Amino acid sequence: MTPLDSTAVPPHVVVVGGGPGGYEAALVARSHGAQVTLVEQQGLGGAAVLTDVVPSKTLIATAEWMTIADRAPELGIRMPDDVVDPLSDVDVSLATGGIPVVSAYGAPALGGAGVQAAASAAGTAEEKRKHFVDLQAVNKRVLALARAQSADIRGRLEREGIRIIAGKGRLDGPARVVAELADGTTEVLEAESILLALGATPRTLPTAVPDGERILTWTQVYNLRELPERLIVVGSGVTGAEFAGAYNALGSDVVLVSSRDRVLPGEDEDAAELLEGVFRSRGMTVLSRSRAASAVRTDDGVEVTLSDGRVVHGSHVLVAVGGVPATSGLGLEEAGVRLSETGHIVVDRVSRTSVRGIYASGDCTGVLPLASVAAMQGRIAVAHALGDAVQPLALRTVASNIFTAPEIATVGYSEEKLRSQNSRFITTTLPLARNPRAKMLGVKDGFVKLFAHPEAGVVLGGVVVAPRASELIFPITLAVQHRLTVEDVASAFTIYPSLSGSIAEGARVLDARVGN
Repeated sequence: MTPLDSTAVPPHVVVVGGGPGGYEAALVARSHGAQVTLVEQQGLGGAAVLTDVVPSKTLIATAEWMTIADRAPELGIRMPDDVVDPLSDVDVSLATGGIPVVSAYGAPALGGAGVQAAASAAGTAEEKRKHFVDLQAVNKRVLALARAQSADIRGRLEREGIRIIAGKGRLDGPARVVAELADGTTEVLEAESILLALGATPRTLPTAVPDGERILTWTQVYNLRELPERLIVVGSGVTGAEFAGAYNALGSDVVLVSSRDRVLPGEDEDAAELLEGVFRSRGMTVLSRSRAASAVRTDDGVEVTLSDGRVVHGSHVLVAVGGVPATSGLGLEEAGVRLSETGHIVVDRVSRTSVRGIYASGDCTGVLPLASVAAMQGRIAVAHALGDAVQPLALRTVASNIFTAPEIATVGYSEEKLRSQNSRFITTTLPLARNPRAKMLGVKDGFVKLFAHPEAGVVLGGVVVAPRASELIFPITLAVQHRLTVEDVASAFTIYPSLSGSIAEGARVLDARVGN
């Protein structure tokens, strides 16, 4: 980092948008000694914190507990109503001489009134212990955590001396931002550098207009007071799959409408097929090659009509068909900022737009809709704007994660990409069912897949399908980032037993094949 000359007047950097691509940029600009003003209409953290990433992942984390509870009987953990009458498991004889007979579960077997008393106690315990989903309480906690995270971000920015304006920012030429405040007044901000972190909004269908009650976008689900009895999810991309899995785990009957051959069409094929199989095994209905034509309310729910004429009935429908960049009506084109056909801001690898001094980051650029990418774009942008040397964004090293159960994490080149560009590579896939730690945890679904160069042995990419795959992908990310070989990964210590042990094992398998 090269700080600015302390004797010079610090440049003014204006950031429009307070999401990860905005507030991270503001912090970097301030650390370089710039005067920084951030304009945000919705709240610090933007949609990522308030209506998207933080709320959805909190909801999914809650649903994960239900998934874990479903596996409990396999580990020997039972609710009172699951315990079989001990007398049915053990042949009780009068020859016991009054010695208590031990049941198959290791508890004293009771007879007569004892059985009735135990059953009564079990019923009372069941009423006290049996879990159910209080969706109103869940959503209250989800939104409270989002607000708390937003407040933490605000506090950090204020401590760093960054000025925050609550309002809508728009361009007025290449070096000026007009902030429209809630009271109807405006404030003009002259800037040496401008960063646009405008985000995106849920894409809607004209034939399925959201009403916030029965027909929902992913920003509206947190207003629900009761668990949907039958939720129809339109869209089987990342957002659709995540919400479908979460509500299925929480107890809703879920129908997932997918216009493609399988869920998660843009992801690793083996991972997507495994997840779809898990979805179906958990009772979810997956309608493949089915496109939703419309959704309308009925007296007691919704009807979703498919393009082939079939009608699916449900209590609610969630429309998850992607996002739209929030770039219209903000003076971008008038200022000379070039937009793509989809309305995204066109940027280069250091986040420069077509106008000198104006940069952009995050979902409004269409580069990769990840909070981590938005933050990196923002950091690179302002560092470049203030004259610091930067490393251009390299998407090959970006790790991404889908928060389903199991999670799907990827980094580096995908198998499809390697094949499409006729790259030479070797690969191995290790099922988690072979991993001793996975066996202890009752985890059966998942795998670790690695790709490497057949002669150099350099790790090219990887896929992890597992609980907490978002954590397990990190060593593979390091390997891809620093061009480590499978020998490097194989020779590193791992804990025994651990899920990460499968990563080292996969590397050992590939290392034995390098050069052969």
